[in-house]
Amino acid sequence: MDYFCEQVQQKDVGRRMQVGQELLEYLGDPARSSDVEQDQQRLDKVIDELTAWVNSSNFKVALLGLDVLGAFVDRLSGRFKPYIGTVLLPLIDRMGDAKDQVREQAQNLILKLMSEAAPPMYIWERLAVGFKHKNYRSREGVCLCLVATLNIYGAQPLILSKLVPHLCLAFGDSNSQVRDAAILAIVEVYRHVGEKVRIDLTKRGIPPGR
Repeated sequence: MDYFCEQVQQKDVGRRMQVGQELLEYLGDPARSSDVEQDQQRLDKVIDELTAWVNSSNFKVALLGLDVLGAFVDRLSGRFKPYIGTVLLPLIDRMGDAKDQVREQAQNLILKLMSEAAPPMYIWERLAVGFKHKNYRSREGVCLCLVATLNIYGAQPLILSKLVPHLCLAFGDSNSQVRDAAILAIVEVYRHVGEKVRIDLTKRGIPPGR
Protein backbone atom coordinates (compact mmCIF):
# COMPACT_ATOMS: atom_id res chain seq x y z
CA MET A 1 0.00 0.00 0.00
CA ASP A 2 2.94 2.37 0.58
CA TYR A 3 3.89 1.83 -3.07
CA PHE A 4 0.33 2.53 -4.28
CA CYS A 5 -0.07 5.54 -2.02
CA GLU A 6 2.91 7.08 -3.78
CA GLN A 7 2.05 5.91 -7.30
CA VAL A 8 -1.62 7.02 -7.42
CA GLN A 9 -0.36 10.61 -7.09
CA GLN A 10 1.30 10.38 -10.53
CA LYS A 11 -0.15 12.76 -13.11
CA ASP A 12 1.19 10.96 -16.19
CA VAL A 13 -1.70 9.19 -17.98
CA GLY A 14 0.36 6.15 -19.06
CA ARG A 15 1.65 5.66 -15.53
CA ARG A 16 -1.85 6.00 -14.07
CA MET A 17 -3.16 3.35 -16.46
CA GLN A 18 -0.41 0.97 -15.39
CA VAL A 19 -0.79 1.63 -11.64
CA GLY A 20 -4.57 1.31 -11.88
CA GLN A 21 -4.29 -2.18 -13.36
CA GLU A 22 -1.73 -3.17 -10.71
CA LEU A 23 -4.06 -1.88 -7.99
CA LEU A 24 -7.00 -3.88 -9.39
CA GLU A 25 -4.89 -7.06 -9.34
CA TYR A 26 -3.66 -6.30 -5.82
CA LEU A 27 -7.18 -5.72 -4.43
CA GLY A 28 -8.44 -8.84 -6.16
CA ASP A 29 -5.95 -11.00 -4.25
CA PRO A 30 -6.72 -10.88 -0.49
CA ALA A 31 -3.58 -12.87 0.31
CA ARG A 32 -1.41 -10.15 -1.26
CA SER A 33 -3.38 -7.18 -0.02
CA SER A 34 -3.67 -7.91 3.68
CA ASP A 35 -2.29 -4.44 4.53
CA VAL A 36 -5.10 -2.47 2.81
CA GLU A 37 -6.51 -1.18 6.09
CA GLN A 38 -3.40 -1.24 8.27
CA ASP A 39 -2.83 2.50 8.02
CA GLN A 40 -6.01 4.58 7.96
CA GLN A 41 -4.32 7.80 6.81
CA ARG A 42 -2.63 5.98 3.95
CA LEU A 43 -5.96 4.46 2.85
CA ASP A 44 -7.63 7.90 3.08
CA LYS A 45 -4.92 9.33 0.84
CA VAL A 46 -5.30 6.57 -1.79
CA ILE A 47 -9.12 6.99 -1.92
CA ASP A 48 -8.74 10.80 -2.21
CA GLU A 49 -6.30 10.44 -5.09
CA LEU A 50 -8.53 7.92 -6.90
CA THR A 51 -11.44 10.34 -6.50
CA ALA A 52 -9.29 12.87 -8.36
CA TRP A 53 -8.82 10.26 -11.12
CA VAL A 54 -12.62 10.06 -11.45
CA ASN A 55 -12.57 13.84 -12.02
CA SER A 56 -9.93 13.51 -14.75
CA SER A 57 -10.64 15.04 -18.15
CA ASN A 58 -9.16 11.87 -19.70
CA PHE A 59 -12.07 9.45 -19.91
CA LYS A 60 -9.82 6.37 -19.72
CA VAL A 61 -8.35 7.58 -16.43
CA ALA A 62 -11.87 8.40 -15.17
CA LEU A 63 -13.12 4.91 -16.08
CA LEU A 64 -10.13 3.25 -14.44
CA GLY A 65 -10.65 5.39 -11.33
CA LEU A 66 -14.28 4.20 -11.20
CA ASP A 67 -13.12 0.59 -11.62
CA VAL A 68 -10.56 0.79 -8.83
CA LEU A 69 -12.95 2.55 -6.44
CA GLY A 70 -15.44 -0.24 -7.21
CA ALA A 71 -12.76 -2.79 -6.27
CA PHE A 72 -12.22 -0.94 -2.97
CA VAL A 73 -15.99 -1.08 -2.30
CA ASP A 74 -15.95 -4.85 -3.00
CA ARG A 75 -12.99 -5.28 -0.68
CA LEU A 76 -14.08 -3.02 2.20
CA SER A 77 -17.89 -3.28 1.89
CA GLY A 78 -19.42 -1.55 4.96
CA ARG A 79 -16.03 -0.15 5.94
CA PHE A 80 -16.13 1.99 2.78
CA LYS A 81 -19.00 4.02 4.29
CA PRO A 82 -16.80 6.90 5.61
CA TYR A 83 -15.68 7.59 2.02
CA ILE A 84 -19.18 7.87 0.53
CA GLY A 85 -19.30 11.65 1.04
CA THR A 86 -15.93 12.00 -0.73
CA VAL A 87 -16.78 9.94 -3.79
CA LEU A 88 -20.45 10.85 -4.41
CA LEU A 89 -19.97 14.39 -5.70
CA PRO A 90 -17.51 13.33 -8.44
CA LEU A 91 -19.89 10.47 -9.29
CA ILE A 92 -22.76 12.94 -9.73
CA ASP A 93 -20.48 15.02 -12.00
CA ARG A 94 -19.59 11.91 -14.02
CA MET A 95 -23.25 11.00 -14.48
CA GLY A 96 -23.24 14.15 -16.59
CA ASP A 97 -20.28 13.03 -18.73
CA ALA A 98 -20.43 13.30 -22.52
CA LYS A 99 -19.54 9.59 -22.84
CA ASP A 100 -22.26 6.97 -22.26
CA GLN A 101 -19.76 4.51 -20.81
CA VAL A 102 -18.61 6.95 -18.10
CA ARG A 103 -22.20 7.91 -17.19
CA GLU A 104 -23.18 4.25 -16.96
CA GLN A 105 -20.19 3.26 -14.86
CA ALA A 106 -20.71 6.17 -12.45
CA GLN A 107 -24.33 5.05 -11.91
CA ASN A 108 -23.21 1.43 -11.47
CA LEU A 109 -20.77 2.48 -8.75
CA ILE A 110 -23.51 4.43 -6.94
CA LEU A 111 -25.74 1.32 -7.04
CA LYS A 112 -22.80 -0.79 -5.80
CA LEU A 113 -22.41 1.57 -2.84
CA MET A 114 -26.08 0.93 -1.99
CA SER A 115 -25.66 -2.83 -2.13
CA GLU A 116 -22.32 -3.10 -0.34
CA ALA A 117 -21.36 0.01 1.63
CA ALA A 118 -24.50 1.65 3.06
CA PRO A 119 -28.33 1.48 2.87
CA PRO A 120 -29.95 3.02 -0.25
CA MET A 121 -31.55 5.92 1.67
CA TYR A 122 -28.19 6.81 3.27
CA ILE A 123 -26.84 7.23 -0.27
CA TRP A 124 -29.92 9.10 -1.50
CA GLU A 125 -29.76 11.65 1.30
CA ARG A 126 -26.35 12.62 -0.11
CA LEU A 127 -27.24 12.07 -3.76
CA ALA A 128 -30.30 14.35 -3.81
CA VAL A 129 -28.10 17.46 -4.34
CA GLY A 130 -27.64 16.11 -7.89
CA PHE A 131 -31.23 17.09 -8.76
CA LYS A 132 -29.96 20.71 -8.79
CA HIS A 133 -26.66 20.06 -10.58
CA LYS A 134 -25.63 22.70 -13.14
CA ASN A 135 -25.13 20.03 -15.84
CA TYR A 136 -28.48 18.86 -17.26
CA ARG A 137 -27.07 15.37 -17.94
CA SER A 138 -26.24 15.00 -14.23
CA ARG A 139 -29.79 16.07 -13.29
CA GLU A 140 -31.14 13.56 -15.80
CA GLY A 141 -28.71 10.92 -14.48
CA VAL A 142 -29.93 11.33 -10.90
CA CYS A 143 -33.56 10.80 -12.04
CA LEU A 144 -32.52 7.67 -13.98
CA CYS A 145 -30.52 6.47 -10.98
CA LEU A 146 -33.71 6.69 -8.90
CA VAL A 147 -35.51 4.54 -11.50
CA ALA A 148 -32.67 1.97 -11.26
CA THR A 149 -32.77 2.07 -7.43
CA LEU A 150 -36.52 1.40 -7.41
CA ASN A 151 -36.10 -1.43 -9.92
CA ILE A 152 -33.52 -3.11 -7.69
CA TYR A 153 -34.77 -2.35 -4.17
CA GLY A 154 -38.41 -1.33 -4.53
CA ALA A 155 -39.82 1.52 -2.45
CA GLN A 156 -39.35 -0.12 0.96
CA PRO A 157 -35.82 1.12 1.84
CA LEU A 158 -36.45 4.65 0.50
CA ILE A 159 -38.22 7.61 2.09
CA LEU A 160 -39.91 8.68 -1.14
CA SER A 161 -41.56 11.71 0.48
CA LYS A 162 -38.05 13.23 0.60
CA LEU A 163 -37.38 12.54 -3.08
CA VAL A 164 -40.71 13.25 -4.80
CA PRO A 165 -40.46 17.04 -4.24
CA HIS A 166 -37.19 17.04 -6.23
CA LEU A 167 -38.94 15.23 -9.08
CA CYS A 168 -41.79 17.76 -8.99
CA LEU A 169 -39.28 20.57 -9.46
CA ALA A 170 -37.61 18.62 -12.28
CA PHE A 171 -40.97 18.51 -14.13
CA GLY A 172 -40.35 22.21 -14.82
CA ASP A 173 -36.68 21.82 -15.78
CA SER A 174 -35.40 23.91 -18.67
CA ASN A 175 -34.15 20.73 -20.39
CA SER A 176 -36.62 18.30 -21.98
CA GLN A 177 -34.44 15.23 -21.24
CA VAL A 178 -34.49 16.06 -17.53
CA ARG A 179 -38.27 16.57 -17.63
CA ASP A 180 -38.71 13.20 -19.38
CA ALA A 181 -36.42 11.44 -16.87
CA ALA A 182 -38.33 12.98 -13.94
CA ILE A 183 -41.63 11.73 -15.40
CA LEU A 184 -40.07 8.29 -15.90
CA ALA A 185 -38.99 8.32 -12.24
CA ILE A 186 -42.40 9.38 -10.95
CA VAL A 187 -44.06 6.64 -13.05
CA GLU A 188 -41.68 4.17 -11.36
CA VAL A 189 -42.61 5.60 -7.94
CA TYR A 190 -46.30 5.24 -8.85
CA ARG A 191 -45.72 1.63 -9.89
CA HIS A 192 -44.43 0.89 -6.39
CA VAL A 193 -46.70 2.98 -4.16
CA GLY A 194 -49.84 3.55 -6.23
CA GLU A 195 -52.44 6.27 -5.64
CA LYS A 196 -50.62 7.85 -2.69
CA VAL A 197 -48.20 9.49 -5.09
CA ARG A 198 -51.02 10.90 -7.26
CA ILE A 199 -52.58 12.52 -4.17
CA ASP A 200 -49.16 13.86 -3.16
CA LEU A 201 -48.63 15.40 -6.61
CA THR A 202 -52.05 17.09 -6.48
CA LYS A 203 -51.14 18.62 -3.11
CA ARG A 204 -47.95 19.96 -4.65
CA GLY A 205 -49.90 21.86 -7.25
CA ILE A 206 -49.15 19.61 -10.24
CA PRO A 207 -52.16 20.04 -12.60
CA PRO A 208 -54.45 16.95 -12.68
CA GLY A 209 -54.02 16.64 -16.47
CA ARG A 210 -50.28 16.44 -16.05
